[in-house]
Amino acid sequence: MSQRPLARIALKALAFISVLRAYNIALIILAQYLCSIFILAPEKPLAALLWDPHLALLVLATAIVIAAGYMINSFYDAEKDLINKPTKTMLDRHISQRAKISAYFVFNFSAVFIASAVSFRAVLFFSAYIFGIWLYSHKLKKMAFVGNFVSACLAITPFFTVFVYYKNLEPVIFVHASFLFLLILARDMIKDLENLAGDFTLDYKTVAVTYGVNTAKLCISLLLLASFVPTAALVTNFDIGKMDLYFTAAFGLIAFCVIGLWMAKSKRHYVGLHNLIKLVIVCGVFGILLIKPDLVLGRFF
Repeated sequence: MSQRPLARIALKALAFISVLRAYNIALIILAQYLCSIFILAPEKPLAALLWDPHLALLVLATAIVIAAGYMINSFYDAEKDLINKPTKTMLDRHISQRAKISAYFVFNFSAVFIASAVSFRAVLFFSAYIFGIWLYSHKLKKMAFVGNFVSACLAITPFFTVFVYYKNLEPVIFVHASFLFLLILARDMIKDLENLAGDFTLDYKTVAVTYGVNTAKLCISLLLLASFVPTAALVTNFDIGKMDLYFTAAFGLIAFCVIGLWMAKSKRHYVGLHNLIKLVIVCGVFGILLIKPDLVLGRFF
């Protein structure tokens, strides 16, 4: 095979990874397992959790549905992304619109088939999740605040997949979830400030487009400040081990984001704030290990 066909294959592979945002999916898989180990089922042996076939199938189905969601999102946002993310879009265009929609259906049917091996309730859950992602991508994301709210709900749904599986109703679960939800919602609204040019051009009715940049900044600030409530609750009212170190650092970074938000003037500034909040979220995933650092080794047996 000549170098040219190999180069085309490599470009298509990179484009596929770019559209799927494989790093995000890998992080969600890790987060689901860490939540299961340290928060949702801390009494179970580690080996039993890692080799639980039903948990593995649920995590796999979740990952495939999220991949399908990225595909349909890229399909609907092709024009907007060309304005807001020209470099990434030029790479993503090596995957045709037809290929994206075909992959979307294949992924979703595969996820439902995998879920059927767990239970009928899992099939209903993932069917509703798939419909929610499609409705958001097709219609809701263009609506002020509604799109942001639904996007944040869909983003935390993978954690409720394992939450429902273990039937854990401990209050600490909901406090963790509210902290994550507020950060994701704030980050989503900051992304709207990044993408203001494309949203305005294609008539996306985001908060920034409909009510102005300052109103969007006020909403984001309130969400970030509201995240201090579950942060304080987790540190003072629950046994979270050394994870209080993470929340102390997160408190400072979030406060910095609020100040930086009102100083931000350009897309570059908003991208930096978006990445900082994303860093807080990613560190929170690994921060789960701080709840009981010795738990991993101790629960192999």
